[in-house]
Amino acid sequence: MQSYGVNELRKMFLEFFESKGHLAMKSFSLVPHNDKSLLLINSGMAPLKPYFTGKEIPPRTRVTTCQKCIRTGDIENVGKTARHGTFFEMLGNFSFGDYFKNEAIEWSWEFLTEVVGLDPNRLYPSIYEEDDEAFEIWNKKMGIPAERIFRFGKEDNFWEHGSGPCGPCSEIYYDRGEKYGCGKPDCTVGCECDRYMEIWNNVFTQFDNDGNGHYSELEQKNIDTGMGLERLASVVQDVDSIFDVDTIKALRDHVCRLAGKTYGEGYNNDVSIRVITDHIRSVTFMISDGITPSNAGRGYVLRRLLRRACRHGRLLGIDGHFLTVLAETVIAGSKDGYPELEEKKDFILKVIAKEEEQFNKTIDQGLGILSDMIVDMEKNGTTTLAGADAFKLYDTYGFPLDLTKEILEEKQLSVDENGFREAMEIQRKTARDAREVTNYMGADVTVYEFIDPSVTSTFVGYDNLTYDSEVIVLTSENELVDALSDGDKGTIFVNETPFYATSGGQEADTGMICTANGEFRVDDTIKLLGGKIGHVGQVIKGMVKVGDTATLKVDAEKRALSARNHSATHLLQKALRTVLGNHVEQAGSSVNEERLRFDFTHFSALTEEEVKQVENLVNDSIAKAYDVDIKNMPIEEAKKTGAQALFGEKYGDVVRVVNMGDYSIEFCGGTHVKNTSEIMALKIISETGVAAGVRRIEALTSTGLLKYYDALEAKLHAAAKLLKATPDNLAEKISHVLTENKDLHSEIESLKSKMAQEAAGDVMDQVQEIAGVKLLAAELQGIDMNGLRDLGDQMKEKLEEGVVVLASANDGRVNLMVTATDGAMKQGAHAGNLVKAIAGCIGGGGGGRPNMAQAGGKNPAGIADALAKAAEVLREQLA
Repeated sequence: MQSYGVNELRKMFLEFFESKGHLAMKSFSLVPHNDKSLLLINSGMAPLKPYFTGKEIPPRTRVTTCQKCIRTGDIENVGKTARHGTFFEMLGNFSFGDYFKNEAIEWSWEFLTEVVGLDPNRLYPSIYEEDDEAFEIWNKKMGIPAERIFRFGKEDNFWEHGSGPCGPCSEIYYDRGEKYGCGKPDCTVGCECDRYMEIWNNVFTQFDNDGNGHYSELEQKNIDTGMGLERLASVVQDVDSIFDVDTIKALRDHVCRLAGKTYGEGYNNDVSIRVITDHIRSVTFMISDGITPSNAGRGYVLRRLLRRACRHGRLLGIDGHFLTVLAETVIAGSKDGYPELEEKKDFILKVIAKEEEQFNKTIDQGLGILSDMIVDMEKNGTTTLAGADAFKLYDTYGFPLDLTKEILEEKQLSVDENGFREAMEIQRKTARDAREVTNYMGADVTVYEFIDPSVTSTFVGYDNLTYDSEVIVLTSENELVDALSDGDKGTIFVNETPFYATSGGQEADTGMICTANGEFRVDDTIKLLGGKIGHVGQVIKGMVKVGDTATLKVDAEKRALSARNHSATHLLQKALRTVLGNHVEQAGSSVNEERLRFDFTHFSALTEEEVKQVENLVNDSIAKAYDVDIKNMPIEEAKKTGAQALFGEKYGDVVRVVNMGDYSIEFCGGTHVKNTSEIMALKIISETGVAAGVRRIEALTSTGLLKYYDALEAKLHAAAKLLKATPDNLAEKISHVLTENKDLHSEIESLKSKMAQEAAGDVMDQVQEIAGVKLLAAELQGIDMNGLRDLGDQMKEKLEEGVVVLASANDGRVNLMVTATDGAMKQGAHAGNLVKAIAGCIGGGGGGRPNMAQAGGKNPAGIADALAKAAEVLREQLA
C-alpha cells in the first residue's frame, strides 16, 4: 500500500466523489450559521442541516466536503492520550434524496480499496442488527463473507437525535495488525484496543421518529457519511496516532525543537507536546474564521485553548512567545486545503501574539498565587480549592477554570466549581447593580473607553448613502477585538462613514456594512467623544475584521423619511413662533422615519384654532415648494442671517445653516430634504404638556401620515359596518342611535323605579322608634343601589324625620343603603358610621357621609342580622 500525505488524501477523496457527480463544496466556517444548538461546527453534516431538513435547497443533490471541525467536550483529556484531539477534518459525501445504500456502500469500498489501496481482507463492515438490506449489499453485491460482517445494536449502529429523521449506520473497520492490539484471543471488531479502527461511517437516514419510538419511512431518504481525515492518514501511513501523521508530526517536531525535547521519552513531556500540537491547530483555524479571544462563548473556548497551550509551553521550558511560529507551521501544512489560512496569516498571528503577550504578563504571578493557595490547602488539610480563590485566579490573572483544575489535578487536588460559578454570578450582579460607577467624566465606563483617542471618523453622509472605507476598530459588547464573526454583536468604526449618528433629535441611520468576507447589520449609529462614530449591530454572515475594506450602505428609505420629518420640525417651529409669539423656543425634539415630536416653550395649551393655524402655515410652506439651501459659514455671519439657534447649545466658529426659502433659517447638523414639497403634508396628532412651561406636539408627514389616514379610514368603515351605515351617513346614524338610547334609558329608569316601589310595598308599617327617632330598617328584593337610593329618598319624605336602612340581595351580592334626615343627624345619627358598624354582618364593608352611606357584601344570609343591629347602633348614636 502506498503512503499518502494528509493533503493528498483530502484531494483524492474530493476528486473521487466529484467523479461520481458530487459538488465539491468548500469547508464551511467553524462558526455555525443560524444554528444556536452549536457553539462550533463539530461534524461534517452540521453545516448541511438546512439541506437535510429542507429549510434550504442544496446547490446539488450530491455534495462532498472536507469540513474543519472542533470538539471540546473532553478537552481535559487532550494530551493525556494520543487518541484525543480538539481539531480534526471530516471527509464526507452526502445525498439529499438522490442515491441511497447501494451507491454509498459501493463507493466507500471502491475509494478505500481501489483509490487509496487498502487491503480488502483487512476491512470489516458493520451494520445495524436489523438492517438486512445493508447486509445483502455487503454480502451479495460486494462479496464480503457473512462472518466478516458484524451486526451491532442501536447504541453503536443507529443514528438518531430525539424526534425527527434517523436511520441505521454501516461502519467500515480496518485491521491495523497485531502490533496495535491488546493480545487477547477474542480481540476482534468492536474491541476497545487500537487494532480494529473505525475509519468510515455511512448513515442511512430513512426513518422519521415521532419521539415516542414509532418509526415511519421517509419519502426522501438521505445519505450522510463521515471519515476522519487524520484517522485515515494514520492507517495509510501506518503510524501510532494522529500525532504521527505527516502534517501533524511536522508541527509536533517543531514543538519539540522549541522545547529541546524528544517525543516519546517521557510521559509528562509527551502530554505537553500533544496539548500544544493539538491546540495551536484549533487556535489557528478558529481565528481564521473570525473567532477572537473573549470571556464568553466561542471566544472563551479559543482563550482556554490558547492559554492552556501557553502554560504547557512553560512546563516544557519554552522561553518567551512561541505560539505564532507554530501557527506559521500550521498554515504552511494546511494552506493547500484551506487557502484562507495564508490569506489571513497576518491577522491570525496578530491575534495570537496579542493574547499570548497578555497572558504572559499575568501567568507567572498567577502561578505564584496558586502555589501559595496550594500550600495553604496542605496546611489546612483540605484537598479542594475554594471557588472564590479559583475565581480570583480567573478574574485577576486570566486563568480559565479548566487551567486551574488541570494544575490541581496534577497534584491530586480539586476545585469547588459551584463556588466558582457563585463567585462569578456575584461579580455579574455587582456589575449590573453598580451602573452608577462612572469614569472621570461622569459617564458610564464602556468598552469604547479603551479605543485609542487618536481614532476619529469623518461623516460623509450629507452627499453619500453608500461609501467605501477601511475598518479601523472593532469591539464586541465588552472588549476590543480584531474580528467579529457570524452571530457576533459589536461595533464597527471606519475612517469615513455615510451613517448619521443620533444627534440633534434625529435618530440614527441603519443599514448594512459589507466586506469581501462578511455582512454586518447596522441597528444603531452612535456618536462618541473624540469625533468617533460607531456602527452598532450584528454580523449576519461571514466575518468582518480590522483592516478590511468595507462598503457602507445606509437604508435610503429610512433616511429619506427621517429627513422629511426633520425638515418639517423646522417649518413647525417657524409656524409656532408666528402664531404664538417669539417666546417659543425649541426645548427638545425626536425625529425618525415614522413620526416627529417637538417640545417647545409655551405656558398654556393650544386652542383648536391655534393648532389649525400652525398646521395650515406648515402645509402652506410645503405647498410653496421652497428650495432647501444648506451652507457652512462663520457663526457671526450666520447670526446676521437671522438663523434660529438652539437655546443653550454651544456652537463652534463655523456652523451649518439650513435655509428653507428664507422662511425658516436654523443652525442644524441634521439631514434634510432638498425641497419642502418632498414632505407632502403635515398633520398634528396631539398637543400636550410635558413640564411646567413646556408643551409637546406630535405630528406625522408623508408616508407616516398616509398610513395614519389608512388606519383611520379602516376604523371609520369598521364603525359604519357595526351600525349598518356608510361613512357618509355615519354621523347621522350615530345621532339617531344616541337619541334612541337616551329615550330607552329614561324608560328603563322609570320602569326600575316603578318596580322598586312595588317591591317595597307597604314597608312603612315596619317603622320603629329608637330614643325618639324613627327608624325604618327593611329588606327588599332585587333592587340595585340606584334603586335603593331613590327609595331611601322617598321613605325619608314619608318619615319626615328619621333614619332609613334598606338592604337588597342581587345575584349573591348584597346592597346596603343608609340615609338620615337633618333632624336625626342633630340628635346624633350618622349614616356613615352606622353602615360601617353593620356591614360586617353581610360580609362586606362601606362608609359615607353623615346623611347618606352605602355598603356591599357577599353574604345575603346576614341581612336580617344587619337590620337588627342597625337599631342597636342607632340607639348608641343617640345616647
